[in-house]
Amino acid sequence: MTRVQEGSTQAGITRRRGLTGTLGRVGMIGAMVALGVPAVSTAADAPRRPNIVIILGDDLGYADMGSFGSEIRTPNLDALAANGTRFTNFYTHATCSPTRSMLLSGVDTHVNGLGNMDEWTAPNQLGVPGYEGHLNHRVATLPELLREAGYHTYMVGKWHLGKAPDLIPAARGFERDFSLLDGAGSYWDMTSFTALSPRSLFTEDGKYLRSLPSDYYATKTYTDKLIDFIDANRGDGKPFFAYVAHQAPHDPYHLPKDWRSRHVGEYDKGWDAVRQARLKRQIEMGILPKDTDLSERMWFIPDPIVLAPVARAMLGKKMELYAGMVENLDFHTGRLIEHLKEIGEYDNTVFIVFGDNGAEGTDLFAMIAGSPGTLNYLFAAKNWSNTHPNAWGDPGSYVAYGPMWAQVSMTPFSQYKGWVAEGGIRNALIVSGPVVKRPKGDINHGVMHVADLMPTLLEIAGATYPKTEGGQELPPLIGKSWGPVLAGKAESPRTEKDYLAWEIFGNHAVRQGDWKLRWQYKPLGKGAWELFDLRTDPGERKDLAAERPDKVKALLAVWDEYKKANNVILPSRSMFETLDDQLPPRTPVDPGYPPLIYKRQFVPPQDMLADPKP
Repeated sequence: MTRVQEGSTQAGITRRRGLTGTLGRVGMIGAMVALGVPAVSTAADAPRRPNIVIILGDDLGYADMGSFGSEIRTPNLDALAANGTRFTNFYTHATCSPTRSMLLSGVDTHVNGLGNMDEWTAPNQLGVPGYEGHLNHRVATLPELLREAGYHTYMVGKWHLGKAPDLIPAARGFERDFSLLDGAGSYWDMTSFTALSPRSLFTEDGKYLRSLPSDYYATKTYTDKLIDFIDANRGDGKPFFAYVAHQAPHDPYHLPKDWRSRHVGEYDKGWDAVRQARLKRQIEMGILPKDTDLSERMWFIPDPIVLAPVARAMLGKKMELYAGMVENLDFHTGRLIEHLKEIGEYDNTVFIVFGDNGAEGTDLFAMIAGSPGTLNYLFAAKNWSNTHPNAWGDPGSYVAYGPMWAQVSMTPFSQYKGWVAEGGIRNALIVSGPVVKRPKGDINHGVMHVADLMPTLLEIAGATYPKTEGGQELPPLIGKSWGPVLAGKAESPRTEKDYLAWEIFGNHAVRQGDWKLRWQYKPLGKGAWELFDLRTDPGERKDLAAERPDKVKALLAVWDEYKKANNVILPSRSMFETLDDQLPPRTPVDPGYPPLIYKRQFVPPQDMLADPKP
């Protein structure tokens, strides 16, 4: 076949010319009827296809929206939940770029190029197909297929799937974009994290930017740009697909001053109390069963009760900033929603809201800055030295909230981003709009996966996934359409025999039905297979591997099937390879142990008190 060279900025756009002719009006109308999309008569008497908006929060935790039990105020996202359906068993990957690669390709990470993150590719994975560290050209992308099907395709926010001209959003199907190509950075300017890569890269409509707008603030600017994109094509009759990939609430916690003090003192009570309150609300809402237990507080996190008040206040202030980041994200989402209402597009728009992985509990800044005397340490001291608490949120400050608050964000689950415990891979999901025929405010417990978005959204758009591209076979989709679930005709797109599997940094897991088998590096894992029954133990507190060797054997066979089918190469090096030496020995966490530090002053009875005798 004739293939556009990967150095071309048009790679991935021009490759699929002629695809629209294969979609067919009959197939499109059939898909619209199946999903219950409202038919609006046009000159051609075809149904009016809905707009599609994906709101992706970066490191947004399972329990961080009000509609999933949070005390953080998210009225606009909660309104989408009240008008649509919340999904409690939705899975992404454990880190950002792998999740995004599956969202946009519908194909497993070890096939689409993100078998490992670009920043952590292991020596034995270098040069291996599927481990390029960017979204490769052996896959078709969702915006390419939607654009060929007659949709406008817009992207704003974080990309993290490649920086070369043939890898940027404009080369992978997006008609308009304003994108941060890196995985993170300042919200105020182009300052990045390392001495050898000091400036973040941005593109706008396929061009690399020399500078940012004078009033740039990431969350606001992304929203402004998207509204401009939508307005530029209003009235042409074409629906749009908008991929709104916010940086927020990824660290560093940068936000305007008037958003920093909306929870002053609220978190001084500590993480245990906040986590317990969130679980209580989740149970009352029906998000979780009434007998759900919290996962064990990680052994290296102190009980906040034993901390000095000033220490609790300083750590609480970090959570205040995080809450402000989430509320600011919600505010700007509200601006987008209000604009769609003003232009008459809200009722014909499908909204999909979720976070890209578990909340971030690792100190990324310390990992990047490294040791004194290194280039990165000097770079951090020069560019990220605005450390006074009163300056937190300003340019040059770097605040992250740590593992204690990450566990709060992931209530009730175990662990956080980077790990394949539930706290690393399970996320809150909201879907609302004309394709949702379930009762308003419905809560669904079916097992969903981020790779399901490709078949689901193609179905909504009346498009199909091609088997070949220019004579070359495309990898099959691994997801399943949510059409029957959204239409209220099914409770899950999966049966008990279907499975999901993950591998990143050497941590790996497989879930089939309610059973989950996982292997993780020490000390957060055991360096051995662990087995959990997620129906009765969503917090993964009790390892059943010794009790159920039959189930371990069965799931190992499933894991081997997955590993072989997707060319999974376990890494020879991992970002967690030294963690067992850095953390204190793992010990059980029992409330009130050891009693010594919890015992208060004994106060004798008043009638037995006396002064010393002369």
